[in-house]
Amino acid sequence: MKNILKCFPLIVVLLGCAAWTPASAASSDLDGVKARGELRHLGIPYANFVTGQGDGLSVELMQRFAAHLGVKYRFVPSAGWDEVFGELTGSRVRPRGDGVEVLGRAEIRGDVIANGLTDLAWRRKVVDYSDPTFPTQVWCIARADFPAKPIAFSGDIGKDIGAVKALLKGYHVMGKNGTCLAPGLYGIEAAAARATSFPGSLNDIAPAIIKGDADLALLDVPDSLVALEKWPGKIKVLGPISPEQAMGVGFRKDSPRLREAFNAFFARLKASGEYRMMVAKYYPAVFGYYKAFFEGR
Repeated sequence: MKNILKCFPLIVVLLGCAAWTPASAASSDLDGVKARGELRHLGIPYANFVTGQGDGLSVELMQRFAAHLGVKYRFVPSAGWDEVFGELTGSRVRPRGDGVEVLGRAEIRGDVIANGLTDLAWRRKVVDYSDPTFPTQVWCIARADFPAKPIAFSGDIGKDIGAVKALLKGYHVMGKNGTCLAPGLYGIEAAAARATSFPGSLNDIAPAIIKGDADLALLDVPDSLVALEKWPGKIKVLGPISPEQAMGVGFRKDSPRLREAFNAFFARLKASGEYRMMVAKYYPAVFGYYKAFFEGR
């Protein structure tokens, strides 16, 4: 009985996010958004999804969705990766393995999260994802003068990941906790001499590697493509740390009709060819890496 009682608070914490829905949440489902006359887009400046200059792939996508719904568009800058899920759901959380820990209440500030949001197991306990909007993967990057060469791809993702992890031995690897770049998601602590979480913005990880703040870093595909273009000849990609992943738009779990409306809108946008043109504007190199993702849609 004592053991059961000791475990009970943890069970409550891990399940609390799914069990508690703030009373004000319903106002952000489809009827609430239309009644308010505004779609509130929560976003964090990241890669070319939200540039911080008023544009980006996710910004354009949400602007078109708002126009499709017949409402105004409003961008709501998030306080950061630690806060964005609370700003959507009203419940502040942090990951604990594949589960989540509820930290407390938060003010609901938006209707959707759209900024290159990678679909992760713990996040699915907090939000519902749209259909995939962008392909991604976590890569290991290094300065151009790092002694190891990029791996030779074998066609077996498991072998390729193992080959990259073998290169980490004896080195300091940097990621970002609370995001898809968290070292703990990929067993980096066991493979590297040291694994740390970068304290700054995701956009600053590549410059930090160039400066020598760490030997290696985890970076996902969109940010890597931007970094390779922005700092040509300064960094290189050693290979994958994860299998292929997908990004999507995050919705609160009690906004099913808003999510359904987005999926229907997005399907038409893809079929028309307009979405491919939008992607080409912000990520022209992605088609060379993930051609099948876009051709299959």
